[in-house]
Amino acid sequence: MITVEQLANMVDHTNLKAFADDKAFEKLCKEAREYQFKMVAINPAQVERCREKLEGCPVHVGAAIGFPLGQTTLECKIFETKDAIEKGADEIDYVINVAELKNNNYDYIKKEMEAIVAICRDAGKISKVIFENCYLTDEEKVKVAEIAKEVKPDFIKTSTGFGTGGAMVEDVALMKSVVGDQVKVKAAGGIRDLKTALAMVEAGAERLGTSAGVEIIDEYKKQLL
Repeated sequence: MITVEQLANMVDHTNLKAFADDKAFEKLCKEAREYQFKMVAINPAQVERCREKLEGCPVHVGAAIGFPLGQTTLECKIFETKDAIEKGADEIDYVINVAELKNNNYDYIKKEMEAIVAICRDAGKISKVIFENCYLTDEEKVKVAEIAKEVKPDFIKTSTGFGTGGAMVEDVALMKSVVGDQVKVKAAGGIRDLKTALAMVEAGAERLGTSAGVEIIDEYKKQLL
């Protein structure tokens, strides 16, 4: 059975709200320290702020790139990625260009993935590819997962949490069935309770993007008493 500490270390503690102020990020980082979450998931503009608040702490700072629509050019995503890393990001979660996937432009999807993953790999940073599954057919999910299996980002990720739907257990299982042990899977979007979190882990997720990490871990502690 997974321990409280193991589950907490899977959590990417998230605040991607446009209106979040410094007090919100102070709270986010304080909770991440206290609960020993793996990462704080934030927009790039907050990287330096959170890097400072987490100084001397093992909690990673993660930047969301091309977020939440993925509809910026590859050049923009490359700049965002490099800029975030220069400012202190340990992890990069970028959104694929869903429109190009719908155009069956798999070469573009691969080129984009290769470029961003290479930047992260060269800098010793973790890369995550956001599919935004709510807009994709199962065939499209499989296709991007197959590309990822070849390119080898660190993680493939279900959702931004800003689309029409979030993580689904079936999607986590499907993605994992394609990439196997070559790439890890992150579930994100709509994970608000312990039951859902554990179901995602059971399906193969090794990271959980959620703004309810505190509540989930507190619930797990009570369950194990």
